[in-house]
Amino acid sequence: MSDVPQPPKPSLEDEASTSLRAAISREMVKAMKAFYGKGPTKAKSYFLDDMLFVVMRGGMTQGEKTLLEAGEADAVRAFRQRFENIMAERLIGTIEQLTERKVLTYQSQVLFDPDIVIEVFFFDKAHAPQAIKETADALLSEEEDDADTVTFDDPE
Repeated sequence: MSDVPQPPKPSLEDEASTSLRAAISREMVKAMKAFYGKGPTKAKSYFLDDMLFVVMRGGMTQGEKTLLEAGEADAVRAFRQRFENIMAERLIGTIEQLTERKVLTYQSQVLFDPDIVIEVFFFDKAHAPQAIKETADALLSEEEDDADTVTFDDPE
C-alpha cells in the first residue's frame, strides 16, 4: 500500500530515561490519535518471550459509545478490526523500528466495559532477557502505574 504513512522516527535519545516499553506505548497512542481521531487515556506495553502486548485503555469515540449504548458492540468491533487491518503495515513498521526485530504477525482485539484495546505482535526471535526482566519487575511492582505506564489526558 503506497498511501500508508511511514513509521515515525522516534528519538529515544531525547529522553534518556525513556524505556523501550514506554516509547512503544507512546508511539501506539500517537498513531491512534493521528489516524483514528482519538487515542487511549492510558497505555502500557509488555514483553514476553517472542511477543509484545500493548494494552490501551479508554479512547472510544462518541459515535462508538452511542453504538455500544444501543447494543451494537459487534458493529464497533467490526469497524475497529477493519481499521486495525488497514493500520497493520504502519503499526508493524513502528514496532519493528523501535524493537529492531522482525514482526511475523500482528493481531488486535477490542474489549468493552471497560474499554480496552490489546495489540499483540509476534516476533522472529525472543526479546533480550533484560527487556523481559523489566516487564516482570513492572508487573511485580506494588504501584498500579509504574514509570512505563503512559497516561494521556482525555479531551472529553
